Amino acid sequence: MPSPLKLMQKAIKLSKEHMTKGHGGPFGAVIVRRGQIVAEGWNQVTSTNDPTAHAEIVAIRIAAKKLNNFDLSDCEIYTSCEPCPMCLSAIYWARIRKIYYGNSRKDAAKINFDDEFLYHEIKRPLKQRKVPLKQLMRKEALKIFQDWQNKKDKNLY
Repeated sequence: MPSPLKLMQKAIKLSKEHMTKGHGGPFGAVIVRRGQIVAEGWNQVTSTNDPTAHAEIVAIRIAAKKLNNFDLSDCEIYTSCEPCPMCLSAIYWARIRKIYYGNSRKDAAKINFDDEFLYHEIKRPLKQRKVPLKQLMRKEALKIFQDWQNKKDKNLY
């Protein structure tokens, strides 16, 4: 069973290896279940033109597919940098039980990966956010929520 230090070394190694190969930014992640690596991810934003292809998201997608389960509550994640708000949210949605990280978000900001504006933006009232939000067809959309609430064979998550 690899130690937490060895697992973090693996995440850092992935970040360097794939950054050097031009796959994306300097970020790597490893998801571990019962002491075994089940998924590895690295930043692929620029190589796949997918703004959501952060190392943690990539690793979560691979782990969920490999384990055939969206619930990763018996897993831990090792990531070369403190997760951004998107990745942190995905980690919570996946129910990963523990996060280990190398660089801090302040370290990332120093090399122009600054997510601080997102932390502030989320706290702002909807009408004051940079990207406008406009609600449309709530009545029609609520009907689908009612259908979901009444659905007998739903798979809760």
